[in-house]
Amino acid sequence: MPEQSELSTEDRKLVTLARATRARTGAADGAAVRDLDGRTYAGATVDLPSLQVSAIGVCVAMAVASGSKGLEAVVVLTDAAEADAADLAAVKEFAGEGVPVIVGDPRGNLR
Repeated sequence: MPEQSELSTEDRKLVTLARATRARTGAADGAAVRDLDGRTYAGATVDLPSLQVSAIGVCVAMAVASGSKGLEAVVVLTDAAEADAADLAAVKEFAGEGVPVIVGDPRGNLR
């Protein structure tokens, strides 16, 4: 996985958005995505008794609900070693093959 300094300016922005969203909400994970039009969506894990949605799931849902046609990049900041398989499947289903999913720790250090 690349160091943050090796990422494009736009991908570093996704790391910053994911980190800020996670910190603001106190959620387990934070994520951010950029769609094909350059719009960004940031989200955090939702863990209510009646509703559980991953941070990537929130971002994908926001992009779909906003009329996006696909994604250019995904960032997730988590304590997990890798992105969840269900999240990767959702990204693939919505955006197709080849969308980079960058994983880092909650502080934004990339794995």
